[in-house]
Amino acid sequence: MLEKEQLTSIADDLAAAEESRGMIPRLTSRFPDMTVEDAYAVQNEWRRRGEAAGRRLAGRKIGLTSKVMQQATGITEPDYGAIFADQVYENGSVIEHGQYSNVRIEVELAFVLKEDLAGDDVTIYDVLRATEYVTPALEVLSSRVEMEGRTIVDTISDNAALGAMVLGGRPVAPDAVDLRWVAAMLYRNETIEETGVAAAVLNHPAAGVVWLARKLASHGDSLKAGETILAGSFTRPMWVHQGDTVHADYGNLGAITCRFV
Repeated sequence: MLEKEQLTSIADDLAAAEESRGMIPRLTSRFPDMTVEDAYAVQNEWRRRGEAAGRRLAGRKIGLTSKVMQQATGITEPDYGAIFADQVYENGSVIEHGQYSNVRIEVELAFVLKEDLAGDDVTIYDVLRATEYVTPALEVLSSRVEMEGRTIVDTISDNAALGAMVLGGRPVAPDAVDLRWVAAMLYRNETIEETGVAAAVLNHPAAGVVWLARKLASHGDSLKAGETILAGSFTRPMWVHQGDTVHADYGNLGAITCRFV
């Protein structure tokens, strides 16, 4: 484990990168012995500072749950991050591109909980029982750590590269559709760039929430009623530039559109 002063210094560097919309060198190049637990300690410090400043935790994101995402990043295990309420956008939002770094979009499903989920024995059935509804969602990625050669340690420290979340489409009860077969087409400026099916997320998108609940239990944390959980992308990340319009068509579950200026 790194010393507390080192972890605080890393959190300071990441905060400065977010403020300047820039990037810092890979943490694993500076601290080759940095562990996953060190990375979550840095992330927890980022979350603590946000809450101390009055930001409200709205939910969690799960990353790197599908083969397409793991192949796109070269990282072979999932991670998670925190979502604050001021990072959540509505369908049709106009989003300032310049507030993020290395902006990309991912296609996901979001689970909104009506009950707490805790423990290392949570199952898919527990997740479905605890879910009020599932809704289409886009994740806006923003990397504050240089991307070339990054590892799971770098991404976790960077709050799993979360920039924002866009919610839209048609919310459904978790038993209203076969969530494995939810499909989406992702457009940039009226051109399809990516397509995918939700089963790409660990064979069932609820399995991502299972992984998260169990992982949080190992960190002495849990999921709370009212939280929104981004279950993981079932397409590769799509690069987005200033002026781009993004549209995701989820078929019977509706669509999400946003524009970057």
